[in-house]
Amino acid sequence: MPKINGNEIRPGNVLEHDGHLWSAVKVDHVKPGKGGAFAQVELRNLRNGSKLNERFRSADKVERVRLEQKDQQFLYETDGKLVFMDTETYEQVEIDAEILGERRPFLQDGMMVVVEYYEEEALSAQLPQKVVCKIVETEPVVKGQTAANSFKPALLDNGVRITVPPFVGPDEDVVVNTETMEYSERA
Repeated sequence: MPKINGNEIRPGNVLEHDGHLWSAVKVDHVKPGKGGAFAQVELRNLRNGSKLNERFRSADKVERVRLEQKDQQFLYETDGKLVFMDTETYEQVEIDAEILGERRPFLQDGMMVVVEYYEEEALSAQLPQKVVCKIVETEPVVKGQTAANSFKPALLDNGVRITVPPFVGPDEDVVVNTETMEYSERA
């Protein structure tokens, strides 16, 4: 694995530090009046989600890890495990359902997901940025409520609550952004 200097760390880099895999969340380059410059890095553990703030001087060497990204198709869920199929080798892989966190309800049958692997271990999964969902229930339109930023609560078919514009009604398909978990547009 390539070693990089402490001042070359960027947000999104995956590093091996103290025997664990960490993702750099936030990086601040600090130049104090006295002493040498350093990078103040907020790290998130890729295995258990814990956070750590660490200082790296430019002379410090850090292992930068490259994760292998594979496109995989979601097949089904069984006993808290998600079963994915590698679209190139047709090999089936079981991954913990917790890997998706709060975005789990947006996973749909047959959906293509990008899974990041370190050696043979799945560390994270990325859903498509936009997913089509059906609105199950929402409040009726209030006449005269045409303010540009007025939104009303709605319940999606996957059980997630979002806010939608007043013109969207029940049984309509909407596009939801899976990163922000917000209404994007009508489908």
